[in-house]
Amino acid sequence: MGVTFLAFLPVLDAEFLSWDDDANLLDNPHYRGLGWTQLRWMFTTMLLGHYIPVTWLSFGLNYILGGLDPWGYHLANLLLHAASAGVFYFVARRLLAAAFDGSVATPPPPGHGRAEPDVALSVGAAFAAAVFGVHPLRVESVAWVTERRDVLCGLFYLLATLAYLRGVAGGGRIAGRWWALSLGAFLLALLSKAAAMPLPAALVLLDIYPLRRVGAIGWRRLLVEKAPYLLLSAATALLALIAQSKAQAVTGYQQYGAGARVAMTAYNLMFYPWKLVWSAELSPLHELPRSVDPLAWRFLFPTLAFVVVTVVLVAARRRWPGALAAWVYSALLVLPVTGAVVHAGVQLAADRYSYLSGLGFAVLAGGGLASLLRARGRLKSSVVSGVIVAAVLLIVGWAAGAWRQSLIWHDSETLWRSTLEADPNCAACSMNLGAELIAPPSRDPRRALEAEALFRHAITLRPDRAFAYHGLGVALAVQRRDEEAERAFRDYVARDPKAATGLADLGLLRLAQHRYDEAIPFLRRALAMDPRFPGLTADLARALRERGEELRREGRGSEADALLGEAGTLQGAPSADGVPAPQRSTTTTVR
Repeated sequence: MGVTFLAFLPVLDAEFLSWDDDANLLDNPHYRGLGWTQLRWMFTTMLLGHYIPVTWLSFGLNYILGGLDPWGYHLANLLLHAASAGVFYFVARRLLAAAFDGSVATPPPPGHGRAEPDVALSVGAAFAAAVFGVHPLRVESVAWVTERRDVLCGLFYLLATLAYLRGVAGGGRIAGRWWALSLGAFLLALLSKAAAMPLPAALVLLDIYPLRRVGAIGWRRLLVEKAPYLLLSAATALLALIAQSKAQAVTGYQQYGAGARVAMTAYNLMFYPWKLVWSAELSPLHELPRSVDPLAWRFLFPTLAFVVVTVVLVAARRRWPGALAAWVYSALLVLPVTGAVVHAGVQLAADRYSYLSGLGFAVLAGGGLASLLRARGRLKSSVVSGVIVAAVLLIVGWAAGAWRQSLIWHDSETLWRSTLEADPNCAACSMNLGAELIAPPSRDPRRALEAEALFRHAITLRPDRAFAYHGLGVALAVQRRDEEAERAFRDYVARDPKAATGLADLGLLRLAQHRYDEAIPFLRRALAMDPRFPGLTADLARALRERGEELRREGRGSEADALLGEAGTLQGAPSADGVPAPQRSTTTTVR
């Protein structure tokens, strides 16, 4: 746990990010506290396509303890992850003991050259926990406050697994109280994030290997045990589908059909095991291409590789059953986020999706080290010492990589600049960096010029992304290139006529030009489409007041009074300059 905590220390200096942190925390007053009003909201909301009431409870507690200081939120994420690494040690120890068929608990004869079995088991479990805890793939889940749901879900998931393992320690039927504790922890995991849904399948896999319970109690009893878990998973799956549909984040089958889905699935099934071994080029966003060709080498190679590895492991299952179990476990945990059935967002893969799926490989690594220590009497001491040194260096190297990767998450601009360095052709990354460069209160024409280039690059890459035109229009408006800005905003409206933002853009542009009579119709329509649009009520009130004063000076008193009266019914202070504010392309799509 200590090594895990130290590896991620840079996150304590990080800020909230303009990537869902703003929508979830900075601009959201509903979670701030643990009163009845906040609790009711937490257990009924599906904000940004997620039903996560337990995660909201943790955010509410964070707010009570420290307000909106990001340090406290990052500290909570880090402590939860460190706790998960600690719990995983005990999970790994029990799994390794079962894999070694109980022989690790038998002391060796006096004078025997083999390492003490208990020590070997403990060292192997500690190595497994370190592999999970410090790997750079964990950074996204720990450093991103929004992903509190990952680390919280992970902790309860591991507690549910540990309780299950404790309950079946005798090899027969599971003890009732441990079964109840496991179910309770599983429910809390699901209410933290839906990623825990595959746990019932994972427990069946553990029953087969390494617990070997099938022969002891039979398939029927095993499946009856899992029925309540399955019911909870099914209910969560339904809620997740409803939540994603409400967020309008589900990827359609028109653009990504059956062939594309198979290719996306195979890519994901290979992506996470490969990144566990080769942790270079990690990124907050691995963007889904505009089209997926299953026969393109980028997708064909992972498909072939997955088939080959699976065939080899199945053929070698009697010799290396643990390797096949870890491989199957990874696939089970990854499947829900591959897009095989439902895909949401603009990501092809995401580092955070490895949080639970890599646990099996970590246990496998720990088992390899434990086997070596148990057999060291039959091996040269130099070989054993070399492997131990290599294992230590591997953990140190991964911890250093996690430290470096954590620095990327310090602030929004650093995040998106780093992401673009990793993938210069990421359209969403270009849009998000562009939005950050022109976000209020910044109105620097030089930053707006850079943002303009980023939005134009994004439009070249993905002309179907409506928000790129919105961002381009804002960047041009900041530079006071009003005619070009209006063309960009009209392009945006043409591509997304149902979004209030486009009409608001056109209204705010005219407001900045003091063309109040032209601004009012656009702002009225935008407000009618989205009454909760941030700041729009105040902007419309300003336009009405200014136009009313113009009419009064022209001697048109009755018209002026009508507009001024309408302005008086609207609440809020006027905006700073009337320039449209940038929206971010990923706020409602990437999670």
